[in-house]
Amino acid sequence: MGTNICLVGIGKIAVDQHVPAINVSDDWTLAATVSRAGTVDGVPSYTDFDQMLADRPDIPVISLCLPPVPRFDFAAKAIAASRHVMLEKPPGATLAEVHALQQMAADKGVSLFATWHSRAAKAVQPAKAWLADKTITSAHINWKEDVRKWHPGQDWVFEAGGMGVFDPGINALSIITEILPFEMRLKHATLEFPSNRDTPIAAKMQWADKVSGEFDWRQTGPQSWDITVETTAGTAEIKDGGTRFLIDGTEQDTGEIGEYPALYAQMNNLVKSNASDVDLRPMVHVADAFTLGKRTVTDAFEF
Repeated sequence: MGTNICLVGIGKIAVDQHVPAINVSDDWTLAATVSRAGTVDGVPSYTDFDQMLADRPDIPVISLCLPPVPRFDFAAKAIAASRHVMLEKPPGATLAEVHALQQMAADKGVSLFATWHSRAAKAVQPAKAWLADKTITSAHINWKEDVRKWHPGQDWVFEAGGMGVFDPGINALSIITEILPFEMRLKHATLEFPSNRDTPIAAKMQWADKVSGEFDWRQTGPQSWDITVETTAGTAEIKDGGTRFLIDGTEQDTGEIGEYPALYAQMNNLVKSNASDVDLRPMVHVADAFTLGKRTVTDAFEF
C-alpha cells in the first residue's frame, strides 16, 4: 500500500490525468476525494474539505486540482493541518499568495510542490541537456489551440484570475524557462482581450536575447504546441507540448514516462525528504505580460 493521498477538485484534469497517475503508482493510494459534484468509483468522497481533514488524519498528502482563484484557501487549511500539498499549475492566482504558502509550509515543516506538468514532458530534459553548452541565437514559442475544445463552457478561464490564453501558455513558459541556459527578461507584449471578457484570448511577447512568443486560443484544426531554439550548432525543436525533441529535423530519443506519473514520483521524493519545489518563473512571465502588455480589444467571445 502506498501513501494515502486526497484529491481535491474532481474535474476533467483530475479524471483524465491525476487519477490514472495515482492508480498506476505503487507510491500512492487514493484514499479520499473532495469535490462539489465529482467522485471516483470506490473512493470515499466528501463535499466539505474541513470535514475531510477532520475525519482523515491518516491522509498526509493533499493534491489540489481546483482552479487557481479558490486554491489558496484550501492549500492554507491543508498546511495548517500539517498535510503536504501538491498544487496544479499555475500554483496560485497571484505570486504573493504562493510566497505566503511557501512560508506557511516551511513553518509547518511540510512539503509544497508547485507542479508544471509540461515541464515533466519527456522531451524537456533531453532538450535542456543539449542546449546547456550551446550558443543560442534566437528562440520562439508557438502555442495555439482551440479553447472551445479544451475548456468547453468553462467561463472561469475568461474571468479575472483565470489567466485567459496564459492558462495553456504558461505550459510553454514552464518549458522554455527550464530548457534555456539563461534567465529570460520580458521587454514588451501585446494582449488581445475579447470585448466581453476579462482575460486575453491571444498574446504576443518579446523578451531580450531574441526570445519571442505567440499565444492564441482561437486556432481550430491541428493544434500548435511548439518551441524552436536556434543555435550556432543547429536547431532544436520541442514539439507537441514537449513530447517530441528534434535536432535539425531529426527525431531524438526521449524515454517513456508520462507527465503526471513523473509529477507524482517527484511528490513522493519531496515528501520522503521533507523538501519543497516551488519555481515561480513561469508565473513571473505571465505577471510581467500583464504589467508591460499593451491592451487591444478584439471580437466578443462566446462558447
